[in-house]
Amino acid sequence: MNVLQALAAIAIVIFVIARQLRGEPLRGKRLILLPAILAVIGFTSLGKGGRHLTTTDLACLVISAVIAAGIGTAQGALLRLEPRDGVLWARMPVYGLWLWLALVVSRVVLTVVAMALHAPVAGSSAPILMLLGLNRLGQAAVVTPRALASGVPFAPEKDGRPFDVRGALAGLLGGSGEPSAPGAERPGRQPRPTGSYDRSACDGLRDRDRRGRR
Repeated sequence: MNVLQALAAIAIVIFVIARQLRGEPLRGKRLILLPAILAVIGFTSLGKGGRHLTTTDLACLVISAVIAAGIGTAQGALLRLEPRDGVLWARMPVYGLWLWLALVVSRVVLTVVAMALHAPVAGSSAPILMLLGLNRLGQAAVVTPRALASGVPFAPEKDGRPFDVRGALAGLLGGSGEPSAPGAERPGRQPRPTGSYDRSACDGLRDRDRRGRR
């Protein structure tokens, strides 16, 4: 068992939980690109160190991936979105910690099952980063359409530039992400919403939250 991988995964989980409970601006790269990179890095590390995937390993990994992504979609549905200073903010309610606990417990249970079935790769720490990335992608699959439907822009990235979420999704799904017509302008910096825009978006999000609680 790779102790460094386990410690890295624990550190990432603690970091993500702390930010979600406190609330943070919703940024496209952190929502979509970082989980995808994490999942790819975790997937490519499965075969390193002389490890060989067996059929039982693959079966256990598929089940683990489905569970991790499913919990991620539940986390995405639970995440609260609200406009602040003209951009989207996201915050996880405290009872969302139960979903994180479910993710940890599911991993422990599947590790025990994998070891009992003689699936050493699936029962090791090697899949942890991949599963964590898939969990975050499951959340992104729910949060992204909610954010786009709200009409409130994503928060700008650290360099102050907006991230083209629709273009990134088009690229991931096989689209070009380029303007469809010759001479069409590329999307520029997102304009800062006006006060009336913020109020209407906020009212819409609050109405959806009320309907969800009912």
